[in-house]
Amino acid sequence: MFLRLAQQHQEFIQDLVMNLQALTIILQRRGYTAYCYTCGDQMNSASFMVSLGEKHLIRFLVSDYGITWLELWDDRELMKLEGGEAINQLQELANIVKYSYTIELTNCHLLS
Repeated sequence: MFLRLAQQHQEFIQDLVMNLQALTIILQRRGYTAYCYTCGDQMNSASFMVSLGEKHLIRFLVSDYGITWLELWDDRELMKLEGGEAINQLQELANIVKYSYTIELTNCHLLS
C-alpha cells in the first residue's frame, strides 16, 4: 500500500511540475515575466515565479517535501499558503490568466 502511495505522490508532483512549465509558457506569451526552474530530468521539484506588476511577485515551490505559494509585494510577504491551499491559489492565477485572455479575444472580435 505505501509503495503505491509513494508512486502516486511522485506522479502527482511530476504532473504539477509539467503544469507549472506550461503555465510559464502561457504567461510569457501574454507578456508576463515568468520562470519555472526544475532540478534534473526527473521533474520531482520546481520553483515557479511570475511578476504580476512592478512590485508584485508570486513564487510557487513544489517538491517531495511540500508545496508552497508565496505572494510578495515590494519584497514583503503578503500571503503564504501550503499544500492544497497553495494549489487552489495557483488555480486562481491560472483562471485569471484564462479569463483575461478570453476578454481580450472578445474585445478583438467586437472591434473587428
